[in-house]
Amino acid sequence: QVQLVESGGGLVQAGGSLRLSCVASGRMNNLAAMGWFRQAPGKQRELVASIAANGFKDYADFVKGRFAISRDNAKNTLYLQMNSLNPEDTAVYYCNLVLLRGQFWGQGTQVIVSS
Repeated sequence: QVQLVESGGGLVQAGGSLRLSCVASGRMNNLAAMGWFRQAPGKQRELVASIAANGFKDYADFVKGRFAISRDNAKNTLYLQMNSLNPEDTAVYYCNLVLLRGQFWGQGTQVIVSS
């Protein structure tokens, strides 16, 4: 079984920064990708950023230039550095892990950006 535990969310003013972390544990062979998704109230969950097993990174257009995804393999930890936050970034942020046998989700961490 795989467990993903996010942390780092909170309340921040517009223009501020936060760094989210996701610690992964369990059997994670055949890793395909890891990523961050978010879901705002009344909206569908959407991809924010992903990093493939080969290190290729991809970002949603609405975060390009502001967010950065990274991974520390030694610590089994995924990060999302979020800069220049705006109220539209308010959402629950979820860590996602994709293996050959399936995908797994964390419980989410709330990010609130005040104007």
